Amino acid sequence: MEREVVDAVIVGAGPAGITAAYTLAKEGKEVVVLERGDFPGSKNMFGGAIYAQPVAEIFPEFWKSAPVERSNIEHKYALLGDNDGTVISYRNGDHAKEAHYNSFTVIRAKWDRWCAEQAEAAGAFIVPETLVESLIIEDGKVVGVKTEQEEFYAKVTIIADGVNSLLAKQAWDYPEIKPDHVALGIKEVIALPKEKIQDRFNVGEDTGVIYTILGGPMQAMVGLGYVYTNLESVVVGLGITLEDLAKSKTKPYELLNKLKKHPVIEPLLEGGELLEYSAHLIPEGGYKAMPALYKDGVMIAGDAAMLVNNVHSEGTNLAMMSGKLAAQTAIQAINKEDYSANMLSLYRKKLEQSFVLQDLKSYQDVIRTIEKNSKAFLGFYPKKINEFMNQFTAVDSVPKKRKYIKFIGDVFKQRSLSLVTDGIKLANLAGGIILK
Repeated sequence: MEREVVDAVIVGAGPAGITAAYTLAKEGKEVVVLERGDFPGSKNMFGGAIYAQPVAEIFPEFWKSAPVERSNIEHKYALLGDNDGTVISYRNGDHAKEAHYNSFTVIRAKWDRWCAEQAEAAGAFIVPETLVESLIIEDGKVVGVKTEQEEFYAKVTIIADGVNSLLAKQAWDYPEIKPDHVALGIKEVIALPKEKIQDRFNVGEDTGVIYTILGGPMQAMVGLGYVYTNLESVVVGLGITLEDLAKSKTKPYELLNKLKKHPVIEPLLEGGELLEYSAHLIPEGGYKAMPALYKDGVMIAGDAAMLVNNVHSEGTNLAMMSGKLAAQTAIQAINKEDYSANMLSLYRKKLEQSFVLQDLKSYQDVIRTIEKNSKAFLGFYPKKINEFMNQFTAVDSVPKKRKYIKFIGDVFKQRSLSLVTDGIKLANLAGGIILK
């Protein structure tokens, strides 16, 4: 009996997988998406924002029909001490007028289902509640996947099953992800009346604010916190590397509870009702930790390929772009009837020509440098910035000059010659980002 072979089988209905399916189906290719969740988005988690410009390359003017929450017009950076904080804010009036400038907060269960509906309308076939157990490999080539019930054969297979991908390990036989290459993200969704959100965050009926948070309970740890505004809820969360969680011997929910009680953050959440608590692993390895992206008959996209820019909290848009480029490569391969690694290497070239790998390459040393100097860059200096702001804003009977001299003296006393080496490290890091 001759087996049925579809053009493409995609494992995972997250942003990378669904975008790949949509792109393939639009070109008339027969594509099957296998998703282990009850429906696309049922098990997915992220902070809360997607970026309009790259997403619009896939779904033009998506904000007119997609279930977006708020259009973000302001970004705040909060540098927290133990009981104080310095907040820098940037707001642009154009972002409130032109949607294509914006990022939008979304709820993943709604957003992912909407994306899946676009893929299905284009002709993709999505199979939920289906666990893929292994790849089917014949003569060294990936020719499909095996589930608990059946086998799916395809000309091209796209792996988009998320961080710590079991299928990627099977295809490339690479070792377990290191603790410093993955973070645990946890978040809470807290219900608040729409009017309170507007008043507290100084926004309109459908505009919002993003907070990026350093320090606080995460001082000297490699991690970030965040706050996002939805229409009738606020998201608060953080991500910490597994290595730092293990070293600190701190439970992640304890860190989140401390963050929620910080005097800069607590007033934003006051009176809210907890709607949801979730946790998810986040790839942190970056450019140097990426697996091979292709081999005969198969490509890997999204979180499974370590395509996350943690400095800018970019994951979803990189996943979607990688799904699009993997699908475009698959289309070329199908049209030429060539599914070899040499043909699929076009995928890597497309990523290199896009912002995805160019940005990841530029930032490849940032996380490693911060990890090696976390006590200084994420502990000592943030604390000193808040100490300075406390002195600068205080009005008392002590001459300002005496305060500043004492402050500078304390900094030199505590870091001494390390100040020079710290400056060199930061300069080298900045130079690397620009030149790479």
